[in-house]
Amino acid sequence: MSTAGILHLSEIRKNKYLTLFASTFRLSACTFGGGFVIVPLLRKKFVEELGWIDENEIMDLTAIAQSSPGAIAVNASILIGYHIGGIAGALVSVIGTVLPPLIIISVISLFYQAFRDSILVSRAMTGMLAGVAAVITDVVIRMALSVLKEKKPLSVIMMILSFIAVRFFSLNVIALILICGCAGAADTYYTQKAARERGFR
Repeated sequence: MSTAGILHLSEIRKNKYLTLFASTFRLSACTFGGGFVIVPLLRKKFVEELGWIDENEIMDLTAIAQSSPGAIAVNASILIGYHIGGIAGALVSVIGTVLPPLIIISVISLFYQAFRDSILVSRAMTGMLAGVAAVITDVVIRMALSVLKEKKPLSVIMMILSFIAVRFFSLNVIALILICGCAGAADTYYTQKAARERGFR
């Protein structure tokens, strides 16, 4: 490869990392109400606008992020960054995700007393709850529709039973994730095994 080609490739990678950092920084700075709120924002940015990830991949990355220890927003940004730019991409995206809350919390801690006693801040936070509820509802509907589009009976059954187990029987979420993971792995194993057996016939 020529020197010009190498420089051009380097510039493309540099621009990708800058876009990745700017995107995660901006999304993290505008995310209120918990980690799930960032999921539709990540989807809109990296699936719809940039086209770096497809719909199924963002679903898989979200599932892994939710199943892993730690904050879902940080986990998702690491996975997306790694998917897009390898280890360097993961580092860039996690720095972009962590910086805004770190800066905001640092500023708030300096004026904690004023924030705590401010009626205006209290009312603003109460108002934000409505927006957060709407965004989380949107995430649930979109993810449910994605599962239904796959037309896999087991996935639909697991989704319904998971909702019932958590809502009405207060099943531990960790136990539920492990059960669903084992069921999904078993289904994949037997599906692939059946496909191999059909191939040998």
